[in-house]
Amino acid sequence: MSGADETRDGVALTNLDQTLFDGAGAAKRDLVDYLDAAADRIVPQLRGRPLSVVRVRPGQPPFMQKNLPRYTPDWVARVPIWAEASRREISYGLCDDRRTLLWFANQRAVEYHPTLATVDDLSRPTHLVLDLDPPDDGGFAAGVATALLVRQALTDAGLAGAVKTSGAKGVHVFVPIAPGPDAEQLAAATRALAARAERLDPALATTAFIREDRGGKVFVDPTRSGGATVVSVYSPRLRPGVPVSFPVPWADLESVTPADFTIRTAPELMADRDPWAELMPEPQQLPAELVEEGRSIPVPRVQAMHEGRRRARARRAAAD
Repeated sequence: MSGADETRDGVALTNLDQTLFDGAGAAKRDLVDYLDAAADRIVPQLRGRPLSVVRVRPGQPPFMQKNLPRYTPDWVARVPIWAEASRREISYGLCDDRRTLLWFANQRAVEYHPTLATVDDLSRPTHLVLDLDPPDDGGFAAGVATALLVRQALTDAGLAGAVKTSGAKGVHVFVPIAPGPDAEQLAAATRALAARAERLDPALATTAFIREDRGGKVFVDPTRSGGATVVSVYSPRLRPGVPVSFPVPWADLESVTPADFTIRTAPELMADRDPWAELMPEPQQLPAELVEEGRSIPVPRVQAMHEGRRRARARRAAAD
């Protein structure tokens, strides 16, 4: 076995000295070493959740993999799920242990996107999530300011959440929910919280689903529910320097940048702790009034589809 190959936990690791991707400033070995160091923190976040990964192969563009490839070892846990959009069954991997994580790392899986629900009941997400997406020129600080609006909206509703960098320019707020509500109820509550955050500072935040309608504001995305995925805490991101989605105490949020957290710096920042577990509140009851409020707000994707059709008709009419 060459110096670029080795075996860990029964997984043959190959081509470890290859560049991970253009602009990474890291080799495949750096990815494997980071995920191995973070395994006992990231695996609990992935366990039992159908997993999509973003892989990057030498000389090829990155791609999102949902369906496990045919050559996947038998010991990798999996779950079949019917995909309505593609009208076929998808065999999703379940990253339930270190060995599986190392296998994914050897496949050059850089990003890890689990579902918000577990295989125990895929109709009931365990967390409510607000994904805050600054405009391209808005920067991380705008996302942070919007996260503080979301925190205020949560406080006003009697809820508490934990916050992490997305690993890109955005911020994710996670609210653990006590068992009971289904995906529709959580989706409605998420829409209500997004609308409340927007109302706190409409010059900064928007819930406009259509990008051209956002006017340079931070998009408070209320659509991370149901079958949606969100990049896992501690997951690397396929960006220059290989940043990591990392938990941040609310009090520190205004003093950090996404570049503070990379596959090189995150292990030392974690040390022997699990900051996400420490910062995450206990699961909370979902307020019924939030659900009812959210049900009066149109579902963004459906609303955007109808609006897109209306605008297309208007353009055709103008052309005629």
